[in-house]
Amino acid sequence: MNRVILLGRMARDPEIRFTQGVEPLAVCRFAVAVDRPFSRNRQEGEPTADFINCVCFGKRGESIGQYFRKGNKIAVTGRMQVSSYTDQQGNKRYSTDVIVEDFEFVESKAEREANQGGTNMNANNYSNNVQPTSPMQDTSAGFDINGDVEDDDIPW
Repeated sequence: MNRVILLGRMARDPEIRFTQGVEPLAVCRFAVAVDRPFSRNRQEGEPTADFINCVCFGKRGESIGQYFRKGNKIAVTGRMQVSSYTDQQGNKRYSTDVIVEDFEFVESKAEREANQGGTNMNANNYSNNVQPTSPMQDTSAGFDINGDVEDDDIPW
């Protein structure tokens, strides 16, 4: 099974290009910064996030390119793909990317705008039936998913 789920922040603005041909296809490339779990054994200067390259095609790619910017929180699901190519010097290079099959907005519109310095985004222009969602909160069992929980507070 090849299934990847990421939740993090856009590490840079998405880059969109279109394929050549009769029906150009959008190809959107971006990186997601995913926090590593806190470790008490972590050395000073050790990275606290992984930067994972992602590729998205078609309308999904266009939507990500239009509505996301560096720093916005995003959730993506997809599959891992390893590709190889030969560079201009004749060296064989490898690339590992997440091919995005689906994504979700994780922040509210106000949080996104605050993150982007007040950029106005019109939710009526979302394509591919993508709608922004509020941060996930489940209070049905008395838990707030977004709340700060210390390891000592967890009963197991």
